[in-house]
Amino acid sequence: MRALGRAFLGTVILAILAAPGCRKVEPDPRAAEASAPGTPACACAGRSMKLATTTSVDNTGLLAELLPDFRARTGIEVQVLAVGTGQALRLAEHGDVDAVLVHDPEAEAAFLAAGFGVHPQRLMHNDFVLVGPQSDPAGVRGAADTVEALRRVAARGAPFVSRGDGSGTHMAEKRLWAAAGATPVAPWYAEVGQGQAPALRIADEKGAYALTDRATYLYLQDQLGLRVVLEGDARLLNVYSFMAVPPSRFAHAKHGEALALCGYLGSAEGQRRIGAFRVKGAQLFHPDLLPAAGGEGAR
Repeated sequence: MRALGRAFLGTVILAILAAPGCRKVEPDPRAAEASAPGTPACACAGRSMKLATTTSVDNTGLLAELLPDFRARTGIEVQVLAVGTGQALRLAEHGDVDAVLVHDPEAEAAFLAAGFGVHPQRLMHNDFVLVGPQSDPAGVRGAADTVEALRRVAARGAPFVSRGDGSGTHMAEKRLWAAAGATPVAPWYAEVGQGQAPALRIADEKGAYALTDRATYLYLQDQLGLRVVLEGDARLLNVYSFMAVPPSRFAHAKHGEALALCGYLGSAEGQRRIGAFRVKGAQLFHPDLLPAAGGEGAR
């Protein structure tokens, strides 16, 4: 097992010991430098927690890169529910998960204000892009920004596929339509009620435009005829944040485990892995807690 930094190990121990039923283990003096393979920081092997997160985080393979290392370091198994942000927050509001990793700042603010989440932590970002057919029938490539691009789509009645599922991407799209002063309507506008990958495939079949997070598009790019037709607008910044479910609201919440996961994702090693994650040579997520990443915007 990889060497554990002192700061990260301390965070994990304090977080896990806060969980009911986790007894303290006297540490080996050398534990801050290294642990035996498969040995967690305390006697919590076999414990688990539930994380609700977005389809973009899960489908791209990022969690498959991160969670095995987290389990090896802590002994905590993370059960992932990959849904849209809206559904992820509803799961947390009903106490069905222990933490969320989502990307809708407005919904997150309401969630925190209502007392359903604690310890919010911005972890990473990428950006949204507008994709469409290579022929670009609405002339989106010449638009100055996303607002102008959507006005052109509406004016031409060009096909547009929306996730329509209350996800962070869907809510961002709705805000962009409102900023454009345009009302998307059938028959050219279709809400499909699907995750990002299925929505992109439907848009590809229909020769339609769509808003997508860049990570999912890059992951599927070789399977699609869609091309990026607009990018780089400041409105397209896509931020991912972690929040834990408070035990004060749900006594069964695995709060210690959730904080341990947050500590890992925000640690130097977790952030390094997020930044190093590649699909077909492309970086999909940009860490926000590494010194070099501070203040970095959408690319």
